[in-house]
Amino acid sequence: MTHINNHKQVHLIGIGGCSMNGLAQLLSDRGLKVQGSDVTDSPFTDRLIELGIPVFIGHRPENIGSSDLIIYSAAIKPDNPERRAAREAGIPELERSVALGQLSEGYKSVVGIAGCHGKTTITSMLALISLTGGPDATVHVGGYEEFLGGGTRVGSKDLFITEACEYVESFLTLRPTIALIHNIDDDHLDYFKDIDAITDAFRKFVNKLPEDGLFIGCTDDEHVIKLLGEFKGRKLTYGMHGGDCRPQNIEFDDSGSASYDFTYKGEKLARITLHVPGTHNVMNSLAAMAVALELKSDIKKAAEALSRYRLAKRRFEFYGKTPEGAMLYHDFAHHPGEIRAIIETANRVKRNRLIAVLQCNSYTRAKTLFLKDPSCLAGADEVLTVDIYPGREKDDGTVHAGDMVNAFVNAGIDARYTPTFEDVRDYLKTTAKPGDLVLTLGSGDVYKQTKKLL
Repeated sequence: MTHINNHKQVHLIGIGGCSMNGLAQLLSDRGLKVQGSDVTDSPFTDRLIELGIPVFIGHRPENIGSSDLIIYSAAIKPDNPERRAAREAGIPELERSVALGQLSEGYKSVVGIAGCHGKTTITSMLALISLTGGPDATVHVGGYEEFLGGGTRVGSKDLFITEACEYVESFLTLRPTIALIHNIDDDHLDYFKDIDAITDAFRKFVNKLPEDGLFIGCTDDEHVIKLLGEFKGRKLTYGMHGGDCRPQNIEFDDSGSASYDFTYKGEKLARITLHVPGTHNVMNSLAAMAVALELKSDIKKAAEALSRYRLAKRRFEFYGKTPEGAMLYHDFAHHPGEIRAIIETANRVKRNRLIAVLQCNSYTRAKTLFLKDPSCLAGADEVLTVDIYPGREKDDGTVHAGDMVNAFVNAGIDARYTPTFEDVRDYLKTTAKPGDLVLTLGSGDVYKQTKKLL
């Protein structure tokens, strides 16, 4: 099989992606000559150019140049002009997750942060812990962090901390020595048959641990508890009300951010004060602290790092105020479970009304998730639903944003169909008031569209 170690010049198609840009930096640090292309520029591509990595905007056959290896993301189909040109030239190809898995083989210890929700934040928190209290690590994050200037920290050659993504079982290419599973939920049903198939993928991930490996699991999730019960090796657990690591004496401030005592087997090790809101971020920080404990980080410095942590872009990100004086936030949440958590977070912020604006990413999610679980938005005073963002899919006509609106209304939610963000803007002109909180939700181009509301 093609291996990155046998090549000198690599071209990444989709180099501006959340994971791909970090992979480009790691390959460059390995000594490979790296370049790539994407359909549009972004903070990620800007960062790569700053680092001296060439980026082409637009996909054209001539972009691959003299590269002897092509790496592509899952979103890049076989008919992409650069992939076609590579095949015609006999240049080998690797899918992103396979390349990342090969890269992880070069580290003595590999920490894989898995779960359907929260893994970007947990991995980002660990990157800041590594910078503050050690141990030194190379960290690969699937998001943009200001303190990293991107999504990657190039550090130790012995310790690699990375997000481990379950989509199309891509995390099975990794070779973890520590596997953390934060939660298991019914997402990516365009690939997985059902929740049992998803749980089985996580089971396979845990089973990749070596004999002396460690499984870190959250006891608040029934599916993770099941895997913990099956696993015969070393385990470390955490949870709100159970597990080895727990938060005690939790207090929330007016912004919805928590302070708590971090305890291990009943012993208080540190007081943690977060400046990121929501109960779900208590859990994210608890997971990061569990990993820090295993890695023998300075726990007091790890707690200090968490007090300085701010959310990655597109995670309850404040965009400013609308012309009507409403506070405008955006969050990447695109699954009912994530939306419940972020609605709970928004409701901890001092505000008047909460107006949620939802852009569902993919027709599959609309059919398999939102039509079946419309109550996830019940905590909002009003829900505006825009047209579905297709993502990787094509519209087969079987579901429409209007169907989601009907489901929300039937669940007792004040919801309406506003096809575009221009329509949302016009609606807010007549309804939004100073002190309201407008929260846009979704993983498509909603973060760009949100700016139209300013």
